[in-house]
Amino acid sequence: MVLFFTSTAVKPPATIYMGKDKVENEDLIKYAWPQDVWFHVDKLSSAHVYLRMPDGMTWETIPNALLTDCAQLVKANSIEGNKKDNLTIIYTPGDNLKKTGDMATGQVSFHNDKRVKKVHVPKRENPIVNRLNKTKVEKEVDHENERIERIKKENAEKRVIAAQKKKVDADLAKQREAEKAARSYDSLFNGEEDEDVPKLMGKAIEEDFM
Repeated sequence: MVLFFTSTAVKPPATIYMGKDKVENEDLIKYAWPQDVWFHVDKLSSAHVYLRMPDGMTWETIPNALLTDCAQLVKANSIEGNKKDNLTIIYTPGDNLKKTGDMATGQVSFHNDKRVKKVHVPKRENPIVNRLNKTKVEKEVDHENERIERIKKENAEKRVIAAQKKKVDADLAKQREAEKAARSYDSLFNGEEDEDVPKLMGKAIEEDFM
């Protein structure tokens, strides 16, 4: 089962989710979306919390209010961390999570340590935790089917964008051809060439009568 929360710290609201247990965390590590950011208490056991970033957001530019929501939710779901102040929460893009066969269930590392950021949590903020908990929804998720549907949707969006680009490029090419043709046409009738026309005609007439 997966627990879903809604953060109203940003508009439109953002989705935050986490596994109900360490077994579910294994699937979340495997099936994290490209726009998912993973959060965890540094050096302590805690829930694996994920932020599904809204369109246009990057993991380097997550608003502070949204970062705080995620960090508070992580702290509240750490048995040891929830009792401590001045915690460090680490976070990284979902595609930076590394899982090898020799790791314990729920354990994870990183492909690139430089892509890991930290946020400081001085203490638990009950108003934030309570607000998030009021939005909690528990769902059974078919991760593989969700992955397939997501890829289908992304591919369809890519096809639309590609078709739009193709049309724009074709229209631009037509415009350039029209401008080129117009320049060629104008060059036939510019002032300098018009002055030559009578001269040529006069010469032709003169030669005709010689």
